[in-house]
Parts: sequence; C-alpha cells; structure tokens
Amino acid sequence: MNDQNRIETLHLIPILDDMLITLLSSLSEDEWQAQTVAKLWKVKDVAAHLLDGNLRNISIARDGYFGEQADGIDSYDGLVSYLNALNMSWTNVAKRLSPRVLITLLELSSKEYYDHLKTLDPDKNAIFSVAWAGQETSPNWFHIAREYTEKFLHQQQIRDAIGQQALMTRALFFPFIDTFMHAFPFAFRHIAADIDTVVALEITTEIGGVWQIIRNEDGWHLTTEHHHHTQSMVTMHPDTAWKLFSKSWSPAQVMDKVDIQGDRKLGEKVLNIVAVMA
Repeated sequence: MNDQNRIETLHLIPILDDMLITLLSSLSEDEWQAQTVAKLWKVKDVAAHLLDGNLRNISIARDGYFGEQADGIDSYDGLVSYLNALNMSWTNVAKRLSPRVLITLLELSSKEYYDHLKTLDPDKNAIFSVAWAGQETSPNWFHIAREYTEKFLHQQQIRDAIGQQALMTRALFFPFIDTFMHAFPFAFRHIAADIDTVVALEITTEIGGVWQIIRNEDGWHLTTEHHHHTQSMVTMHPDTAWKLFSKSWSPAQVMDKVDIQGDRKLGEKVLNIVAVMA
C-alpha cells in the first residue's frame, strides 16, 4: 500500500472509547432499546457487538487464541456469512447482560485492546488483511485504521438512533471516511474503462473531502493527485456516506440524496462502495 495514503488513527481510539462510555452511561432504559440503522440490532445489541470486537481481538491478536475458526471458507461471501453468524450468536448471548455489565466490560476491554494496538509495528503485516479493500496482506497501520472505523461506525449507529451527533467532526469523521475510501478502487475492480479515466467522490461540508480513482494499465487506484477533468463526479452528504458505505442504506435508498455529474453509469458504481464485511 502506498505510504502516501497512510492514515494515523491510533491516537483517536481512546478518544472514541471514552466518548462511548460517557454516552452509554447517560442512556435511559428506552434509549438502550432504540432501533438503529443496523436493522437487526437495537442500541444494546450494537454496544454488545463493540464489546465482542474488543474481546475477540484481544483473544486472537494478543493471546493467539482463535477459538472458533473459519475452516473451509474459500470465498469472500463465505467469510461474510461466517462473520454475520458469529456476530449474531454473540449479540443473542449478550441479551442476558445488563447495560451496567456491558459498560463495565467495555471500559476494561477497550483499555486492554488499545494497550495491545500500541505494541504493533505499524509497517509490519497485520494478523488479518483488510478484505473489503481487496487486500491479501495489510500493514498494521491499516489494520488499526480499520479498527478505528469499526469503533466509529458502531458508536455512530448508537448516536444516530438517539439523536446525538458528537462524532460528526472533522477530527473524528475525516479519518473514518478516509479509511473507508480505500474500498473505492476495489468497488471498481470489474469495471472496464479507458486508461486515465478518473472517477471522483465529494463528501460535502467541512468534515468531508474529495477522493479520486484513476484507471491505469493494471486497474483502478486511489490517486493523491487532483485531476480537474473527471469522467464522473458523485457528491453526497456525510450522513449519507457513512450509512451507504456501511451498507446500512442501499444504493436505491440514496438516489434522491446524491448528485451525479458526467458518466452516470460510472457514478452509480460509486454507490456500490462497501467498507465493511457485509
């Protein structure tokens, strides 16, 4: 991965963790049961999923204990199905836990997981690649950035459900969406186009930005250069972006929320970016 695209997120993880504990500690009984954009999960389920992420990663990455293993999975779709089943099995068990217990376990496990992440050499290969970016191996800095997006996304789902938008700042949102944009060229991997074709995505407001991919001889790539002549430009609001690219909203649901200029077929392919395992 081009080091020019490196995203520093390690220092932001304890900020998100502290904000999560403060948020959850303030929730009413009704807010714990509020529906989120993750259709199968209420707020309490999402909090339980965040706990699962901490515990599972500590067990695997720090302690080398894999527990249930994804044996015999030979496709991306197979891996997604396995992970979805794993996630649901945990949230079903966690229904037995009180909010107070969840908060206590999240506070303890978040610190332990962050302490582990601090020990990683950012340039060495991560224990797992970032599959949604099409990578077979990934550096630890990108693994950490992926973990940041997980923590941001699920906390934002909770905040969205109860109307608290404290994460939607430049300091916190931009690294999240900048990491997600590594899925942009992968979403175009099967799209044919002339060499030097450029497709751009603009996420509006001061917390967003512009990302471009260019077609080279060996495929599509994120480009750090700014190309003024683009074959297609897609523009959307940050609230649309995080919900669309996490597959909480479908492309059909956002057609009236996005603007596509230039080649419409290329622009509509931008709406297929998925930066989660879903």
